[in-house]
Amino acid sequence: MENSHIYRTLGKSGLKISALGLGCWQFSKGKGLMGGYWPSLEVQDMRDILKISMEGGINWFDTAEAYGWGESERSLSNALHHLGKENGEIIIATKWWPLFRFAGNITKTIDKRLKALNGFGIDLYQIHQPFSFSTTKSQMKAMAELVSARKIRFIGVSNFSAKRMRLAQEELSKHGLNLISNQVRYNLLDRKIETNGILDTAERLGVSIIAYSPLAQGLLTGKFHDHPHLIKSRGIRKYMKQFRSKGLEKSWPVIEALKDIAGKYSVTPSQVALNWLINFHGDRVLAIPGATKVRHAEENTGALRFRLTDDEMGRLDAVSRAFRD
Repeated sequence: MENSHIYRTLGKSGLKISALGLGCWQFSKGKGLMGGYWPSLEVQDMRDILKISMEGGINWFDTAEAYGWGESERSLSNALHHLGKENGEIIIATKWWPLFRFAGNITKTIDKRLKALNGFGIDLYQIHQPFSFSTTKSQMKAMAELVSARKIRFIGVSNFSAKRMRLAQEELSKHGLNLISNQVRYNLLDRKIETNGILDTAERLGVSIIAYSPLAQGLLTGKFHDHPHLIKSRGIRKYMKQFRSKGLEKSWPVIEALKDIAGKYSVTPSQVALNWLINFHGDRVLAIPGATKVRHAEENTGALRFRLTDDEMGRLDAVSRAFRD
């Protein structure tokens, strides 16, 4: 699959982005609300990860205010500047953190986001999750103000239900705008968006789905099935039921299918899992795997260089549904 074929339009924005972006939560340097989830990366490691990602065809990066309270945004922009990138050459998505805040905070804090991004504009600004002191309508009004003021280009949400997506689009329509994306958890072992209305609503509204945790926090790599002792050193994951022995046993058929198909292409199970995710629903779903090592970035971009057959995608669909049922 040639790089010229890996790009698709994000929602109704006209933005051409790679089917895989790079999630940048891990650029938080261990700081802030969510930064401690990942090991603190060295500056050179971040630069190398970005370089390999871009060389492999990835042209957009997803970060957030809550990722180290701006540390991820600063790390990302600094690394991009070092690599000689300028505003407009790549696409930046970031997010506003709504918990315990009112919608007015969206416009009050936008300059902090832009300062952290240090010369890179915000192509996609997202509401990070649905819980705040303000309504969805108020939040969309504030986001529309930012578009009008040319502080951001397009509007997205994250973790929004089908109902909240409809409410968001209803308000944005009054301003002549569209909801572009909804970033949600989605992978072969977590397919709730297919049954709770989110995927169907996104299709009706012309909204792209951006899948986070596309490898189920590493479960779909198969490494924890092959080496269960690794779980002991993986922080909070060791307490999650899907990483315990019974959980690993339940998901084993999915891993077996991934490994079998991976062998045919001389790729890894995770590359097959990513390829399924970005192709099974046509061009409606994009994904943002992270990377804490250069080899992870290489593996991510490698998932863009082949395409599963319909039969292979159907096989994974069936074994995955059996896991869910």
